[in-house]
Amino acid sequence: MTAEHTEVQVRPARPEDRDAVMRLVSRLSGGVAEWRDPEAVVEAARQWLAGYFVPERKQPGAVFVAVAAGQARDGEGSDREGSGGEVVGVVSVNTHRHFTGPMEAYVGELAVASHAVRMGLGRRLLSAAEDWARGQGVRHLTLETAAGNTAARRFYTAMGYGEEAIRFTRVLD
Repeated sequence: MTAEHTEVQVRPARPEDRDAVMRLVSRLSGGVAEWRDPEAVVEAARQWLAGYFVPERKQPGAVFVAVAAGQARDGEGSDREGSGGEVVGVVSVNTHRHFTGPMEAYVGELAVASHAVRMGLGRRLLSAAEDWARGQGVRHLTLETAAGNTAARRFYTAMGYGEEAIRFTRVLD
């Protein structure tokens, strides 16, 4: 980010943020296992997030965006539809029941524009999801990331998240 993006606001997503959020979703294909289709991962995230932006369909959970003040850029994450800046990050959070019974919150997507990484936006977005989860009265916030996404794994560990389960997959002939 340049000096023109000195102020970033994290707020609930608005309908006018939809296109910018959809462009950020492509960032979610990092570290996907070689036997998975990265585009299928991105498309699944797009489908869930698209539902959030359909006004007549009340989607549970919340989506927050990080919006940088200043001139919007063309390309990934740009937003020229009147929200006052460039959407440079997104996080979605919802609740679900853990298989052992208790309700917990779950981060479905967390993405930051490539030109805005390592500026604290992921921390701020994750904090917004944590605050939302506390407001729902749950005690745990969980998330998943690709085993090969070492940068994300380091980030979540630094944020105080601990590995809970390891998922094994075998490709069958």
